[in-house]
Amino acid sequence: MTPEEELHPDDVQQHLREVQELLARQKVVENLVHRQDMPRHELVENLVHKQHEAGLRAKLDTLHPADIGFILEALPHEERLYVWDLVKAERDGEILLEVSDAVRESLIETMAPHELKAAAESLDADELADLAPDLPPEVIQDVFQSLDSEGREQLRAAMSYPEDSVGSLMDFDMVTVREDITLEVVLRYLRRFDDLPDHTDKLFVVDRDDHLMGILSLESLLINDPETEVVAVMRKEPVISFEPDDPADDAAQAFERYDLVSAPVIDRHKRVIGRLTVADVVDFIREESEAEILSHAGLREGEDIFASVWDSVKNRWAWLAVNLVTAFIASRVIGAFEGSIEKLVALAALMPIVAGIGGNSGNQTITMIVRAIAMGQVEQSAMKRLLRKELGVALFNGVVWGGLLGVLAWWLYDNAALGAVMTSAMTLNLLLAASAGVMIPMLRQRLGADPAIGGSVMITALTDSGGFFIFLGLATLFLL
Repeated sequence: MTPEEELHPDDVQQHLREVQELLARQKVVENLVHRQDMPRHELVENLVHKQHEAGLRAKLDTLHPADIGFILEALPHEERLYVWDLVKAERDGEILLEVSDAVRESLIETMAPHELKAAAESLDADELADLAPDLPPEVIQDVFQSLDSEGREQLRAAMSYPEDSVGSLMDFDMVTVREDITLEVVLRYLRRFDDLPDHTDKLFVVDRDDHLMGILSLESLLINDPETEVVAVMRKEPVISFEPDDPADDAAQAFERYDLVSAPVIDRHKRVIGRLTVADVVDFIREESEAEILSHAGLREGEDIFASVWDSVKNRWAWLAVNLVTAFIASRVIGAFEGSIEKLVALAALMPIVAGIGGNSGNQTITMIVRAIAMGQVEQSAMKRLLRKELGVALFNGVVWGGLLGVLAWWLYDNAALGAVMTSAMTLNLLLAASAGVMIPMLRQRLGADPAIGGSVMITALTDSGGFFIFLGLATLFLL
């Protein structure tokens, strides 16, 4: 990579702006030319269009597939498809892997079967397995038939592993060596490669049957005497390895904990069948984080920000319907205390505070619990201990901050009893929020459901209805 091609974190935003400017300039100029009355108008218009198209294509040719993927996701549908048509066909497969599922679907819909086949054939087996679920069955069948026997076996294996497992992330491009050869032989072997597989920081040492014997780091390969045998410098124990059915979450935590760049994937007979790299793990973590953020708000993964109104409605309606029901319940709770509110108007001004603070506290708790579950730090046996701890935090916050609000209510409305009710209601609603924040994700996990889905919606529903009921109920009992 030359100095002028060196990537910087904010380059992708600059590339997006440049592409948007080129598209906007093209539209303006072509509109002006279209309105002009001149000889050979159609020829001039066609030349102007091709000139701008060539400039945009030249810009795209210099960009990394990941940057093009980012740009495609950030463009409205019509502009996205126009830019997609300008991308070189041999780069289609790489770019399709970089975009989100929803955007990938919109691009694949515009491609002919032969274009999809060409894009798929440019990918490795592990990459093709990622793309396969979005491709038409007949395209997958054609691609499968075009592979050699090894490629077919690798593709079949990659597609057989469960989603979010190590097997679904691993790749088959790796370097293995034998333990009874010298480092000089290893170096000569490596020089035969045009390129080493990405993120190669170690070589896997295997026997004749591909059983894992140890690892040889590139550092050991370079600093030791070339006449030394691999067995003398390889690391035998401990070797961090994974099996294809291991959860990808566990592998991601191991990569973070031990600062891994790559690790072997072995079958139950300890035969090396692939490897996991930090790039695979980072992609998995990013996708999981995005999915968790969306699911926390009750959204399904993968909505295109520029999707049609109907597609967005289908993605969002379910939890909005749940929210509508819970909001109606909250309104009925308020309606049950209409008489109390009429007698003491201050209740109407103060009750949103109780519900709002409870909702915020509950979301803090559920976020911490969901994160701990995702990190593998919480087991079901810890529920009671976590519940006691969060109830203690809620009690402290309720007494301190509820007491402060109680004093303010007393001062504003000159009513000490109202202040006491405010403090009590705040404390009780925070206790309710803490209980729900712990129990909702833990119980969902126990039932085999995603603990993050709809958490904020359920917490808000409970703290709204519960907060209104507690505050207005206490006010009715002790103030009226």
